Amino acid sequence: MHDFQYRDGELHCERVALSRIAKEVGTPCYVYSHTTLVRHYRVFDGAFQSIPHIVAFAMKANSNVAILRLMAREGSGADIVSGGELYRALRAGIPPSKIVFAGVGKSWEEIRYALETDILMFNVESSDELRAIDDVAAEMGRRARVALRINPDIDPQTHPYISTGLKKSKFGISAARALDEFKLASSLQHTEVVGVHKHIGSQLTEVAPFVDALKKVVALVETLKGHGTDIRYINIGGGLGITYSDETPPLPKELAEALSPLIRDLKCVLIMEPGRVIAGNAGILMTRVLYTKEAEAKHFVIVDAAMNDLIRPSLYNAYHDILPVREVQRGNPVTVDVVGPVCESGDFLAKDRTMPEAKPGDLLAVMSAGAYGFTMASNYNSRPRVPEVLIREGEIHVIRRRETYDDLVRGEAIPEFLR
Repeated sequence: MHDFQYRDGELHCERVALSRIAKEVGTPCYVYSHTTLVRHYRVFDGAFQSIPHIVAFAMKANSNVAILRLMAREGSGADIVSGGELYRALRAGIPPSKIVFAGVGKSWEEIRYALETDILMFNVESSDELRAIDDVAAEMGRRARVALRINPDIDPQTHPYISTGLKKSKFGISAARALDEFKLASSLQHTEVVGVHKHIGSQLTEVAPFVDALKKVVALVETLKGHGTDIRYINIGGGLGITYSDETPPLPKELAEALSPLIRDLKCVLIMEPGRVIAGNAGILMTRVLYTKEAEAKHFVIVDAAMNDLIRPSLYNAYHDILPVREVQRGNPVTVDVVGPVCESGDFLAKDRTMPEAKPGDLLAVMSAGAYGFTMASNYNSRPRVPEVLIREGEIHVIRRRETYDDLVRGEAIPEFLR
């Protein structure tokens, strides 16, 4: 459920016409619904109310500080994967006690920053990383709380690029080595083992992979507890999918009903890392048609948004519905490629898409773009990154301004010998 609906033939975000946003802010731009973000967070959080839990919003999905502040006000923590994300989380007011640090390649500087901040825990991915964290903690005279990320070898049935729980994945520690790695972690003087972590992939549309993976984790936790290791947290990661096209992913309530009984008697706090399921359908990318082009084999709609603004179609061949901002009847629908100005054949937002005929000047809404949209944007072709807008109670809030050409070269310098 989201708050982008047609009213009197025009697409609105909540009560604000998208054409008004385009007039005031320009295109392309990202538009987010405050109402949708809040509702999605509360539905997810409320689904697990029967057991102790922490929702750690996956910042890689959407890291704008205004969105993070909204999450913090709702009680959310953060799942981070870099020092930059830690900085953003703290800037937004997310408590360090609700921050978990994941990722396979944490630098010593990032580890030090996280220990200084006293985050809840690190999700550790390898023996080398475990020793590095212990070494940094020793230098600082501290103890680092850690959870070991276990790779349960479960096929999440999603795109290979966002599948993270198989044996061939770079993520996590194999289940076969788990006990040895926990033994190593427990032997380190400046490391405190507090949890087990797993995350098997993103955009999952079935409950079964979550259940299968958690069963393996629960069995491991029971074994560890039997050996005297005090596991206090079970982190099940994120990955619950959304509807982009015709998917029918489970509701958070269905996920909670399937998972809660498995951990209720373990006396552990459940940590979850939702991102897409909260932000995905809460945002759109609005773009304007520049030209149409008839080629021998294709009909192209050329828009002012490009792969540098939303890379998911090019990177994953992902589907995003594209709707006209104004409902206009212009004869029969046509099959087109919706493409951008970037100088790459892979620059497209849709291929072979049947949609109403578009004309130069028309506004289009690329739906379900609130997650992994702006966070994956770049300045390729020296294109300034687009603004982000948050709509609340009929008001337009620009939460990131459009970049300028000056922004493109900020931080660059011409050495003296070239002057």
